[in-house]
Amino acid sequence: MTLVIVHGLEGSSESQYVIGTGSKAWLAGMNVVRMNMRNCGDTEHLGPTLYNSSMSGDVGAVAKTLIAEDGLQKLAFVGYSMGGNLVLKLLGEWGRNAPPEVKAAVGVSPAIDLAPSADALHNRANRVYEWKFLRGLRRRILRKAALFPDRYDVRHLRGMRSLRDFDDQITARYSGFRDAQDYYLRAAAARVVAHIAVPTLVLHALDDPFIRLLPETREKLLHNPHVSFIATTHGGHCAFLAAANGYDGRWAERQAIAFIQRIEAGEPVGLRSN
Repeated sequence: MTLVIVHGLEGSSESQYVIGTGSKAWLAGMNVVRMNMRNCGDTEHLGPTLYNSSMSGDVGAVAKTLIAEDGLQKLAFVGYSMGGNLVLKLLGEWGRNAPPEVKAAVGVSPAIDLAPSADALHNRANRVYEWKFLRGLRRRILRKAALFPDRYDVRHLRGMRSLRDFDDQITARYSGFRDAQDYYLRAAAARVVAHIAVPTLVLHALDDPFIRLLPETREKLLHNPHVSFIATTHGGHCAFLAAANGYDGRWAERQAIAFIQRIEAGEPVGLRSN
């Protein structure tokens, strides 16, 4: 089994949860591919475009390259937050036409309802998260503008106070969307999760500070027989810390690897918790 790990917003292949998941997969005997979304992991110079939550095709291109060029026969995905949205969106878009080599997937705290999650990020209690993301995104645009001055106008960064502002003025402007709302609608995996046909585990914490799952999205996940949906009372955002009882306590990372192992062993999906 080869595990492709996809990081979250402003993360990279060096993010702690990516390293932790990869290490557990490696110890379980899997190959590990830690993927950088375009521009992440100090790769801004490799191309003029920006990354965003709609680019599920990038994850699909990595998978198809591993299958076609490296001849790998068994692949699985784990995506965190934005990466979880990308993985679930890709599987939903593939539907029953997913490559047969793709055996399983896991989304941890996936941002699959983008609009309400972006708006929740602007709540007073979440401002520390929002400003952290905005600071990183602003710096990235400044670096991209220095590399590709004819493409990016940093004046659009003025007066930016929220992630929705950034997506309205930058993401939509430079990625082919009308505005932030159009981007959130078209990029959200919620539109296609009902079509997922690959065994998939979705882990969501009810106390996640800013990821919101709309009732209709939750119903789609619960009624898809290919999806195991687990909503825990506690876990925060991509944290899911447990007592370090014989391991490092990174519960979600452990569950992701165990789920993939069960699918590889031929066990049914069948996990439900709401």
